[in-house]
Amino acid sequence: MLPADAFELFEKNGIFDPKTAKKFKETILETGDTEDPMVLFQRFRGHKPDAHALLRLRGFE
Repeated sequence: MLPADAFELFEKNGIFDPKTAKKFKETILETGDTEDPMVLFQRFRGHKPDAHALLRLRGFE
């Protein structure tokens, strides 16, 4: 669910959007296991994970 929701931001802003990529790198990849993963995800995405993102990715919505 988390990767699907995160990917939606890349789809919205453009797969190769440098600003989105930088935010992902700084908030998710560089911080690693320094904080709770849910906190990191919310910092990147700006909201709690959306389970419907996975359904949309799979073509069910």
